[in-house]
Amino acid sequence: MKDKYAIPAFLIIITILFTGCLREDNTVMEKGKQHAGFVAIPGKVGIYDYRLGKTVLVDKVIQSEEEYKKSLPTDVCYIVRSKGTERAFTGELLDNRQKGIYKCVVCGTDLFVSDAKFDSGTGWPSFFRPVSGLNVIEVPDFSAGITRTEVMCARCGAHLGHVFDDGPKPTGLRYCMNSKALVFEKASQ
Repeated sequence: MKDKYAIPAFLIIITILFTGCLREDNTVMEKGKQHAGFVAIPGKVGIYDYRLGKTVLVDKVIQSEEEYKKSLPTDVCYIVRSKGTERAFTGELLDNRQKGIYKCVVCGTDLFVSDAKFDSGTGWPSFFRPVSGLNVIEVPDFSAGITRTEVMCARCGAHLGHVFDDGPKPTGLRYCMNSKALVFEKASQ
C-alpha cells in the first residue's frame, strides 16, 4: 500500500533543496549550506539587525545610477557609487562621541556600534569591528597602486571605506570609513 504522505513529503524536500525554506526564526536552509543561518537567495540578503539582536532576511537594494543621483547629494553619491574618499579630518562623524549606531546612508543597514569606534588619528571615523560580518563585504582593492581591502554594505553595495590590519585590540583591525557613507542614529536613553 502506498504511503499517502510520500508525494507531499517529496514535494516539500524538493522545494527546500531547490528554492530554500524560510523558517519561523527567519533562518534559511538550502542544499545543506548555511552561513549564520542564511544562504544565497536571489534578491535577498541576511543581515544582523542590531536592535532586534538577530539575523534577518531582507531585500537587496538595487537602484540605477539615475535613482542614486536623484536620492543622494552629489558628494555622497561620489563616495558610495564611485568609490570616492572624503578629505581627511572633514567628516562630520569623525569626532562624534555619542552612543548609538552607524548605518548605511543608502539603505539604513546597521554597520558599526559606537562602542567599537576609536580615534585612529587618520582623519576618518574608525572602528575595530562591524556590527556583524554579514553586514559588510570586504574585497581586494588595487585602485590606488597599493593593495587594500575595500569595505562595502552587504545590502546595497555602497562603498564605505577600507579596512586595515593596524587597529587596536581585540581585533587588530581598523575599519576606516567615510562619514558621508554613514548616518548616525543616537541611542535612546
